Amino acid sequence: MRLLQIDAFTDQPFRGNPAAVCLLDRERDAAWMQNVGAEMNLSETAFLLPRSDGWSLRWFTPAVEVDLCGHATLASAHALWEEKLLQAGDTARFHTRSGVLLANKRGEWIELDFPATREQRSEPPPALLDALGIRTARYVGRNKFDYVVEVASEEELRRLKPDHAKLRTLPVRGVIVTSLSSDGGYDFVSRFFAPGSGVDEDPVTGSAHCCLTPYWSERLGKNEFVAYQASNRGGTIRVRLDGDRVKLGGRAVTVLRGDLAV
Repeated sequence: MRLLQIDAFTDQPFRGNPAAVCLLDRERDAAWMQNVGAEMNLSETAFLLPRSDGWSLRWFTPAVEVDLCGHATLASAHALWEEKLLQAGDTARFHTRSGVLLANKRGEWIELDFPATREQRSEPPPALLDALGIRTARYVGRNKFDYVVEVASEEELRRLKPDHAKLRTLPVRGVIVTSLSSDGGYDFVSRFFAPGSGVDEDPVTGSAHCCLTPYWSERLGKNEFVAYQASNRGGTIRVRLDGDRVKLGGRAVTVLRGDLAV
C-alpha cells in the first residue's frame, strides 16, 4: 500500500500541517486504521479506498477517528493528482462521515467544498478561559465540534500558552481561538487546540475555518478572506462563504513516499 506524507496549506516543505495519506488495497477495519494513525503519529492520517463514484475517505488522529478534517482532505486530493489517479481537470469526490466532499484543482491551488459549521453564543465553562490563560474574551461560542473564542488582538493570540491538561477535560473536539489580523496581507488569524483528540495544537486546521468563515463574514460584511493559522509551522488558507458551504483553498507539498509493509 502506498503511503505519502504531505504538508498541507503551504507551498514549502516542513511548513503547514503534515498529514499521512494511505492508499488502501482493500477494506480495512477501524482498529487497523487507528493503529496506523498511531504509528504515523501525525495530527491526521487519511485512508482512501476507490469506489465507483469517487473515493471513501476516513481520518484518524493518533487517538481517535474524526468526523471532518480539512488538511488531510487537501492532502488526499493532492495525493490523487500526484499519483496520477486523477487528471488535472477531474473533480475529487470523497465519501465521508460528513457527507460528500469535493475538491478541484485551480492551478497550484486546490479548492475544497465543505459544509459550514456555524457556532452559537455559549457561556464558557469555568475551565475554558482559565486553560487558555485568558481573563476576558470578546466572544465565546460553540458549534457541534468545538468552542470558538475571539480575543482582542493577534498579539494576544500568538502569546497564548494553554494548559493542555485542563483543555483535555472539555467535552469538545477542540478549541478555536481567533482575532483580526494585524498583518495587512490577512483578514483574520487563528490557533486550534485539541488535546482531547490527541493533538495539543494543530498546525493548520481546515475544518476550523468552516466555522471561522461564517463567523467573520457576519462581522466584517464580506464572504471572501485570506486567513493565517499562527502555529509554529503556520499556514495560509483562502476561504469563501457560499451559502451553507465553505470553499477552502490551499496548496500542498509531498515530502515522503513509501510503501506500508504490514
